[in-house]
Amino acid sequence: MSAEGEEPRVTVDLFDDEMFEDEPKPPPKPPREPRKRRPRGGGETAKRILVALPWIVFAIAIAVAGGIVFMLAMIAIGVVALREFDAIARRYRPLVIPAYLAMAGLVIAAHFGTAFNILYVLAASVPLVFAFAARPRHQDGATVSMGVTLLGILWIGIPLAHAVLLRDLPSHGAALLIDVLVGTFVADTAAYATGRMFGSHRITPNISPNKTIEGLVGGFVIGTMGFWFAGLYQDWLSGVDALLIGAAVAAVAPIGDLFESMLKRDLGTKDSGTIFGPHGGLLDRLDAVFFTVVIGYYLAIALVY
Repeated sequence: MSAEGEEPRVTVDLFDDEMFEDEPKPPPKPPREPRKRRPRGGGETAKRILVALPWIVFAIAIAVAGGIVFMLAMIAIGVVALREFDAIARRYRPLVIPAYLAMAGLVIAAHFGTAFNILYVLAASVPLVFAFAARPRHQDGATVSMGVTLLGILWIGIPLAHAVLLRDLPSHGAALLIDVLVGTFVADTAAYATGRMFGSHRITPNISPNKTIEGLVGGFVIGTMGFWFAGLYQDWLSGVDALLIGAAVAAVAPIGDLFESMLKRDLGTKDSGTIFGPHGGLLDRLDAVFFTVVIGYYLAIALVY
């Protein structure tokens, strides 16, 4: 017996599981999410090539035909391109008729004249646009309307005129034009494919979020080699000249792409048209060519002629 006033002893069983029943159990670990795989984009790249094939055949056909046929084809392409530009910039009320006239004049001057004659037509397009803008129903917002119209003439008409100048070069014009188109198409497709597979560093997220440094490098290298390969069997085009022109074409191609992307983002549209179905309009396919055909012409003059 315990002495009077002495507290009874409490024995503790350290191995009694009931003591720990009220302690909170650690939360179960969430299941591990499967690792996301980067889309390879092979199927989409193949679709882009398949959609472009009929137009590649068309481009080769008109390049080989040359002359009036090629000139008329450039005017037709210009009409379609200006219609798309008018549609996406409609809120600024571009003046379509003077744009058509100026574009056709630039192409005709390139075929029947020289590069200097193109400057005459370009200078004449300014008062022509003003004459249409001065009409009473166009005077409201005429400054913006004239500016947008001249932008369309410069962006679309000048490259088409240079395409005619390049095609009309003696002896090798058709081959050089096809080489430029091949280099542009290869650079654009390679940039898209390598960007989808390896791209992680964005170039201009505010203009074109899908453009990456990896895609830019891949497009430049493969596009340069594409132009060089296209000129392998042309004994009048040295390997060094082919590499120089190819590198310039591959470097300028993404600038044309980004230029159109900036315009579309500012104008609030995704595609310029629907002529290529889900792959967009004519401007979406020729945005790079509008830049590469110009530099291709001047480098051909400097290095080949």
